[in-house]
Amino acid sequence: MGRIEAVCISEKKGTVKQDIGSCLLIKDHGLKGDAHAGSERQVSLLSYEKVEEFKERIARISKDEKESGVRIVPGCFGENLLVSGIDLASLPVGTGFHIGDVRLELTQIGKKCHSGCEISKLTGECIMPHEGVFARVLEGGYVRCGDEINIADEGPGEEAGSGRTLLRAAVITSSDRSFRGEREDKSGPLIVELLEKAGYVITESLLLPDEEDQIYEELIRLSDEGECDIIFTTGGTGFSERDRMPEAALRAADRNAPGIAEAIRAYSMRITPKAMFSRAVSVIRKTTLIINLPGSPKAVRECLDFLLPNLEHGILILRGEADG
Repeated sequence: MGRIEAVCISEKKGTVKQDIGSCLLIKDHGLKGDAHAGSERQVSLLSYEKVEEFKERIARISKDEKESGVRIVPGCFGENLLVSGIDLASLPVGTGFHIGDVRLELTQIGKKCHSGCEISKLTGECIMPHEGVFARVLEGGYVRCGDEINIADEGPGEEAGSGRTLLRAAVITSSDRSFRGEREDKSGPLIVELLEKAGYVITESLLLPDEEDQIYEELIRLSDEGECDIIFTTGGTGFSERDRMPEAALRAADRNAPGIAEAIRAYSMRITPKAMFSRAVSVIRKTTLIINLPGSPKAVRECLDFLLPNLEHGILILRGEADG
């Protein structure tokens, strides 16, 4: 059992969150009035004890807090809920929480610290990337300072109360033009929408330029640290010199899984002969499946309509939860 020590929101992104004492959590959205609500990381949580350890460490470095310019208060790490009594980062993705009638599900552990983090600027360190966790709101309601927070009886791997396997996915869009803001990325958000309708939890959704090394690094991070079962990519699979998504995926791979890409191409050839120009691959890194999808929203929808009804079985085999 834990305790809610602070309930924090910020009305604008890039500003420090403020402890407001209580707030309404909205189902599938986040905290009412918080600038980060509605994203794939609906609610951020941080362990109170980890914050206290950080404060002690900073105090040892600088004898006087005023002298260091560091003032550690609830919300300064970007957390919505400051929680005592639970080591949040030690819990697996899929863990459920109860706060009265409110139900949360842990979807991600840690994230890259954003460049504008004031704590990092002042101390050279931020605990949110490795101690912070994120959750989605399964059932909404009010949360207040002093409320008890309990870990749900349901174990990770199944959606609470449904008996259905919890599948976790990340999405990467590769596009120079969209990254520069010259063209709206419609394919990445569409993948997120279709996956969520199919019952997947989206751990991250990224928009990257067509830079092979950068794509490769994110594939490695998401596979090794992101706790996701599958990574869908869109874009960068054609003949253009800047199309490097297959190369990045193959570099990240431990094993090849060509049947998925071949099946997608064969299906797409029934729709358009231009599918022969796709260089998309499907590979495995550790226990994460990586699948390249086309760049156009129309083709993305067609491919996922074909793929999703049969994909869960392959993921369960990869996770060691089903026979081949």
